[in-house]
Amino acid sequence: MATDEERVGNVKRQLAKLFESSLRAIVPDESDVEPLIAPCTGKFGDYQCNNAMGLWSKIKGKGTEFRGPPSVGQAIMKNLPPSEIVESCSVAGPGFVNVVLSKSWIAKTIQNMLRDGIETWAPQLEVKRAVVDFSSPNIAKEMHVGHLRSTIIGDALARMLEFSNVDVLRRNHVGDWGTQFGMLIEFLFENYPNLEDVSETAIGDLQAFYKASKQRFDDDAAFKLRAQQAVVKLQGGESEYRKAWSKICEISRKEFDKVYQRLGVKLEEKGESFYNPYIPGVIKELSELGLVEESEGARVIFIEGANIPLIVVKSDGGFNYASTDLTALWYRLNEEKAEWIVYVTDVGQQQHFDMFFKAAKRAGWLPADDSKYPKASHVGFGLVLGEDGKRFRTRSSEVVRLVDLLDEAKSRSKTALIERGKAKEWTEQELEQTAEAVGYGAVKYADLKNNRLTNYTFDFDQMLSDKGNTAVYLLYAHARICSIIRKSGKDIDELKKAGVIVLDHAGERELGLHLLQFSEVVEEAGTNLLPNVLCEYLYNLSEIFTKKFYSNCQVVGSAEETSRLLLCEATAIVMRKCFYLLGIEPVYKI
Repeated sequence: MATDEERVGNVKRQLAKLFESSLRAIVPDESDVEPLIAPCTGKFGDYQCNNAMGLWSKIKGKGTEFRGPPSVGQAIMKNLPPSEIVESCSVAGPGFVNVVLSKSWIAKTIQNMLRDGIETWAPQLEVKRAVVDFSSPNIAKEMHVGHLRSTIIGDALARMLEFSNVDVLRRNHVGDWGTQFGMLIEFLFENYPNLEDVSETAIGDLQAFYKASKQRFDDDAAFKLRAQQAVVKLQGGESEYRKAWSKICEISRKEFDKVYQRLGVKLEEKGESFYNPYIPGVIKELSELGLVEESEGARVIFIEGANIPLIVVKSDGGFNYASTDLTALWYRLNEEKAEWIVYVTDVGQQQHFDMFFKAAKRAGWLPADDSKYPKASHVGFGLVLGEDGKRFRTRSSEVVRLVDLLDEAKSRSKTALIERGKAKEWTEQELEQTAEAVGYGAVKYADLKNNRLTNYTFDFDQMLSDKGNTAVYLLYAHARICSIIRKSGKDIDELKKAGVIVLDHAGERELGLHLLQFSEVVEEAGTNLLPNVLCEYLYNLSEIFTKKFYSNCQVVGSAEETSRLLLCEATAIVMRKCFYLLGIEPVYKI
């Protein structure tokens, strides 16, 4: 197995170690200087150290021997310790130090990964435990495309953190508590005097049930009064009311699970009701810290820079989102010992999160400095639009049912496979599995490839196209690589043990370098909570493989066949790990 020294993570981190030692040698008194390493975009190298200009502005006038940024750059280069990583260095412009990596080191690093597994390329983050709060639909309401985005983005972030050796608590903070339950329970009692008769089939469509109870609530004053009393009885713990509430939650959960099963997403439910018993204690703690004040009959926390306060106890004595969210944060920090709490919701909730994070900082629960742990982050995302550029809805302006949406993606994918004659070549099971992998993968990738803050247009034709930056194109590219390896007739596991990778052709070297950047890309995507960074890497990997390597380097039957088959296998392994981190099932044949 690779030693920890060899595994210090990605190339960027390994180069940072080298440059750190050089910086310490040339400016021993400037201990807070961190190496600035970035992949190169020019032709002069693979990576660049960009410290010279910033360092010059710190040391000029302090009696330094240097005459400007270029001489600082020269000194940084000359003081680099010898390393097998580096082939050569040069200084360009205002002191940029360009590094060309050793191709034999790139080849050796890829060979080690093939021997020891892709886990040896996992980033090492300083966080040990994180909560990712995502999906979080409301009980008795249909999951909509906003929940789809939260579920897909949250799952991808959780997977990236898990791969980076973080213990991730995947939390489904469902809306299972609140005043709406009064009208639902009362309506349930009216229609089903005997609770034993209540089932999924009896109630049918929960959404319709919700609407009908809301209609009663709005139209009938006596019903409204009973519904309000029902809330009090539920919150007081009366058994019949708790039982009715449990029934409604259970039916809803089964509906949600249909979506989670299709998407292959695992979540642990801790809904609003879970935190309810802890709220009074948390409000008491915040009051004793002097944060909670009376205002117009309510109890609030004033937040600097906000024109409205954060209401934590309503004027009728009831609790609200802020009370629950503060309590959930308290619980996650103190009971679950999480160092990073990530909330994945639409960008419209940004202000709410800003305010309650500020309240948590005032309480001393979170440090004032956002770069320190424990920390809380809001992962906002934009709207899903229809092809008309408006919010995505069905023709009857209803919210689209997610199960129907996912089934439609699978069905279109299956039709495309049948049109390509696969029904004759494959078993029904293979056809079904591939249609699911491609259909669900297409929906996920179309969402994840965009910067999450932007709105995106939901378009089946575009997402299921096999051309351009789509899941279909990438899954097919992976299947083609697997087919090259199969057609060679060689035992790839034997080649991994005895074969040697050589990167003499420019296309081989470019592919090798891109493979090596996998670890730092996953680290960047996970740390900055941006799955699109990983999507871009995956698409570029596929493009480099096809256009730079495969188009110019014959694999099967060439003198370099063993080395090139190992590069094919390394590409397939990295692609599969990218798919896994994005929640997409790979396809092995097309």
